[in-house]
Amino acid sequence: MSSRRSSSPESNTDSGSGGGGFAADERKRKRMLSNRESARRSRARKQQRLEELVAEVARLQAENVQVQSRIATFDREFSKVDGENTVLRARHGELAGRLESLGSVLEVLQMAGAPVDIPEIPDPLLRPWQPPFPMQPITADAFQF
Repeated sequence: MSSRRSSSPESNTDSGSGGGGFAADERKRKRMLSNRESARRSRARKQQRLEELVAEVARLQAENVQVQSRIATFDREFSKVDGENTVLRARHGELAGRLESLGSVLEVLQMAGAPVDIPEIPDPLLRPWQPPFPMQPITADAFQF
């Protein structure tokens, strides 16, 4: 800490009475104490902020681990669904080819004059609002369980 003397009239020790220097020294001592206390508070605030940031880092790291875990779960689920989708696309291609072949056979039979009577095959996918099986009443008794 450097000690500079001020040329202001308050800091002159030879002014007026002999007690003037004492007042300047007292002010200087109080200012030094005040500065030390201010520096101590500043260091305490800085330390508290550092602790808050360390806690936030720990919280964010934990959150990051959770997010990475969720991403891995979604990635596994996506891979599973993508595989199922690939199988379904292949099955669709196979069924579309079979349907086209059956359509060609039917066309040939109709051209040849053969009677073609195809019964309607119920397809639950064409009418999703209708259940694929007849509804049966559910009978339950309170003493059954």
